[in-house]
Amino acid sequence: MEINADAGESFGRWSLGDDEALFRHIDAVNIACGFHGGDPTTMRRTVDLALEYDLSIGAHPGYQDLLGFGRRIIPMPHDQVVDLILYQVGALEAIVRSRGGVLRHIKPHGSLYGVIARDAELGEAVGRALAAVYPNAPVYLAPSVGADAMEAVGCRVVRENAVDLEFDDEAMNIIDPVPREKDPAIVAAQALRIAEGSVLSRTGNIVPMEIASMCVHGDRSNAPQIAAAVRAALTDAGVHVGPLHR
Repeated sequence: MEINADAGESFGRWSLGDDEALFRHIDAVNIACGFHGGDPTTMRRTVDLALEYDLSIGAHPGYQDLLGFGRRIIPMPHDQVVDLILYQVGALEAIVRSRGGVLRHIKPHGSLYGVIARDAELGEAVGRALAAVYPNAPVYLAPSVGADAMEAVGCRVVRENAVDLEFDDEAMNIIDPVPREKDPAIVAAQALRIAEGSVLSRTGNIVPMEIASMCVHGDRSNAPQIAAAVRAALTDAGVHVGPLHR
């Protein structure tokens, strides 16, 4: 099992999250590309920090929604969604290369993630484009019709989900409008259940879910403590924890 985290989401003089503390406990990082959070200098600094901690680096493109932090859906044609993603991924990939690194994966952010996961036609369009331009960088996405559609058109997919969020009865994350602190022990217990192939939904149902990577959100105020607890719980249970890509 891999632990990934969303990071690099500060913007200008506005600081969000303790990326350095978080990076001590994760294997892969999804770096904001400037549309929902981040900016060119923050992107460079986050890439440098990720390289210092030897993390697998991924791009984290979202809707162009700084005010809503990418958690509002912006309706647009599928070709424009593809343009939106390629624009952002290309920007981060250039910075990663300039710092001597390699872009290892791509993970959509927030509402864009959810829309792609639930829309097979959009998954096909995004999958075709990313497979053509970044054939060696898999897309991280929840187990879903969108993930299946991406694979069907030749895009590599790593199925993942956020362990610090609640789930509906389809094993899809329920997004917090405003992230709050969560008990690391409770999240760690959920992580152990997920590592065994199922998740407890908000309604109390046990729902099957097979993933290879689990996410902790870097904008949660106690994200480093949550990531540390998740890693310790998995390791103590005999689960191998480490990066999927090098």
